Amino acid sequence: MFTGIVTDLATVSEVSKGSAAKRFKLATRYDMSTVDVGASIACNGCCLTVVEKGQGWFTADASQETLDKTTLDTWKVGARVNLERPLKLGDELGGHLVLGHVDGVARVTAVRDDAGSKRFTIAPPAELAKFTAAKGSVCLDGVSLTINEVTKEEGGKDSFGVNIIPHTLAVTTFGTLKVGDPVNMEIDTLARYVARLNEFK
Repeated sequence: MFTGIVTDLATVSEVSKGSAAKRFKLATRYDMSTVDVGASIACNGCCLTVVEKGQGWFTADASQETLDKTTLDTWKVGARVNLERPLKLGDELGGHLVLGHVDGVARVTAVRDDAGSKRFTIAPPAELAKFTAAKGSVCLDGVSLTINEVTKEEGGKDSFGVNIIPHTLAVTTFGTLKVGDPVNMEIDTLARYVARLNEFK
């Protein structure tokens, strides 16, 4: 369980064949002496297991299912990655409850300045659009965000807007995102269950 509050901006230092489809080595500022092998770390919103570690680095394996459903298959050496360690009971819940289970890959369709911040327009996969709502929560690349508005783009495709403040731009990958870039999207857990319950009406 996570909160969508990024606590480190890591760098992919190696990509190799691991015990799964791919193994990633990430350089991090985390004190890895406090992280056990087998622990979970959210990497761009995807919950991965630490399989090896050392001072300033750890490795994590990604299955083919993970590569198919997230942006991880596009990671190359030098890629920046948002990290978050799991929530502990009693920790401050600064974002919203995030599972680290990516539902699909959305895409940035517009970026514009907005009074010192940046406004991103995001096109979700068609099957996830129904889970977005104005002032609702969404997790993009591991970042907890509030949806400002839900709209339709030219051609009728659904989209939504999020506002990214300068601090978030500086400490996450949003500072380098541009039009056309893919982002991991996790819908709000509450929206997931409300939609499921409505199927039984």
